[in-house]
Amino acid sequence: MSKSLVRAIQVLDCFLEQPVMTINELAERANMPKTTVFRLAGGLEEAGLLIKDRKTSHDVTYRMSLKFLTYGKHVSEQLEYNKIALRYMKELNEEIDELIHVTIMEGNEAVYVETVNSSKPVRLVVKVGARAPLYAGSAPKLLLSSMTDEELDVYLNEVELKKRSLNTLTDKEKIKEEVEKIRKRGYSISYSENFEATVGMSYPIYNYDGKMVAAIGISIPDIDHTKEREEFLLDKLEKTAWKIWEELGYTD
Repeated sequence: MSKSLVRAIQVLDCFLEQPVMTINELAERANMPKTTVFRLAGGLEEAGLLIKDRKTSHDVTYRMSLKFLTYGKHVSEQLEYNKIALRYMKELNEEIDELIHVTIMEGNEAVYVETVNSSKPVRLVVKVGARAPLYAGSAPKLLLSSMTDEELDVYLNEVELKKRSLNTLTDKEKIKEEVEKIRKRGYSISYSENFEATVGMSYPIYNYDGKMVAAIGISIPDIDHTKEREEFLLDKLEKTAWKIWEELGYTD
């Protein structure tokens, strides 16, 4: 992390102790040279993180902008759906004894933020914090489908498409076709795309205004897979997703 970024964060931290300050007060509290604080405050103002109030040429103060409310809202929502989802994940796990996971999109990757493991001798284990590219696996592909067509094109032009497993999609047009299929049916399935010898299926988690904030999925070893088992698990997963949607206020 660059020194300028660290110092900018230190400047922002000062406002947690005193909400409104002049440059002199901010420099003293941050223990930095006034010229440095002035430069950092200007950059934070330009980014929309600080508001400058000018009463006179000699009476200028700074305060945090309401943009932080937006950041806080997103963090709050993430904590909310994690907490709600985990309860239903455990219920589903008790019923089917398979790996259940919740995945979010962070940048150009999918991140597994919650998992409930199977107790079966042969099972897939995914650690919280594990990452995957958005083009490989049921949950990552589902998150990818939430992008607009323009965002998808940008992503596919930026990312290096690599084989992670037997059936990983690495052709841009085939990925676009898969995304369109997911959008139409409302869920995602993968067969040995991110992990070898596994089958994954995922449904979206929507918040109150219909935005996809995460994906909830089931992953099983392919030796346990049959078409009947797949349909059974998809039905159970859809019902679980609906319970989470309803608690988050999404009822469409």
